[in-house]
Amino acid sequence: MLKSPADTIVAIATAPGKGGVGIIRISGPEAHALATRIVGELPPIRYARHLSFRHPDSGETLDDGLCLAFAAPHSYTGEDIVELQGHGGPVVLDTLLQIVVALGARLARPGEFTERAFLNGRIDLAQAEAVADLIDAGSQAAAQAASRALQGAFSQRVDEITRALIELRMHIESALDFPEEEIDFLADTRIIEKNRRLREQLDTLMAETSQGVLLREGMRVAIVGQPNAGKSSLLNQLSGDERAIVTDIPGTTRDVLRAEIQIDGMPVHIIDTAGLRQSDDPIEQEGIRRAWLEIRAADAIMLMIDDRYGITEADEQTLAQLPTKPLIRIRNKIDLTGRSAGLDPEDQETIGISAKTGAGIRELRAMLQRIMGYQVSEGGQFIARRRHLDALRQAQQEVTAALQALDKWQAGELAAESLRRAQLALDEITGKFTADDLLGTIFSSFCIGK
Repeated sequence: MLKSPADTIVAIATAPGKGGVGIIRISGPEAHALATRIVGELPPIRYARHLSFRHPDSGETLDDGLCLAFAAPHSYTGEDIVELQGHGGPVVLDTLLQIVVALGARLARPGEFTERAFLNGRIDLAQAEAVADLIDAGSQAAAQAASRALQGAFSQRVDEITRALIELRMHIESALDFPEEEIDFLADTRIIEKNRRLREQLDTLMAETSQGVLLREGMRVAIVGQPNAGKSSLLNQLSGDERAIVTDIPGTTRDVLRAEIQIDGMPVHIIDTAGLRQSDDPIEQEGIRRAWLEIRAADAIMLMIDDRYGITEADEQTLAQLPTKPLIRIRNKIDLTGRSAGLDPEDQETIGISAKTGAGIRELRAMLQRIMGYQVSEGGQFIARRRHLDALRQAQQEVTAALQALDKWQAGELAAESLRRAQLALDEITGKFTADDLLGTIFSSFCIGK
């Protein structure tokens, strides 16, 4: 485990701007001594006291508010901490911040308080990431899932599988290390059965983690089609807001427009693109180029078709160029053609809607949810990241390789090595084995003061 730095850090822990309350957070070995220079005498540990915040040289009162002190190791960071909770004026907070820096602290990096909590063993890496996910949660479902991950629900599942993996490793490696004991572990069907159960546990956790990643990141859906097919109207209908300008003039949308909607708590990023057609207008050409970039980056595609004309030759050309991804064919303007709203009974990839009246939109949202495989969980869901999924996938592959080495080749050495690599992959999730550059990437995305 890496060690936490020995210096003292300080930051404004509340959001930028004016507010009723502003918090200065100090953490490190000199936190108590530096704060004493400002408040005179610290309150008892874990007690709040109303005090004046004074300049340490002139004695001038700068602000007043609550002071709280925490002692290592029983604090958020595992170090001595002091919080000065005063008024939320930017000038007052910046003045106090500069004074603490002048007394010997340094400005904290983004996420450094949480990083120290991880380095000091207060939380593991998955829990640290959940702190940022809880702050950034865009829905109640995401906030609840992040809270569960912060409380250790995800880490506990990973630890359970890791313990089972270590037990299997110990059994195999002990037989390899002490051949004179004549332990024929290869003939023991229980070893292969334990390996199979381990893979099943990983499969289950993989499926749940995939749901957690969806809940955090959602999916990107690009709306494509010919000019004037109703793409911008659909964006407005889904978002419930007039995000895009809608006119009868073809090619109105020249740039990429975005909106985020929620489907049962899952974020869906809807991207409205320029109409795909041949054009001599350089601005429209740039819009079409950007549209194709978004199409390639999307998780799913909605092809808008003007139901008055059906699938035209231009639509066929677009279909031929689309990448292989989940595709929904949307027959728009059914208010003008009389087509029934909802799924086409003869084609489960085609749905009839009216972006003008809202007919068929409920069925379209359900179809989007089905495409991504998102399922609402009854309180047992945790939030997760793609790196967790990648680590679980690697562990899954190594456990499968170990099973094959035992069952097919009777190669205990190969099985033991595969299980060792699987354990390293799982340890990357909780941070028991973590590269420095990964830590830097994770914590740099946090806000300053957290």
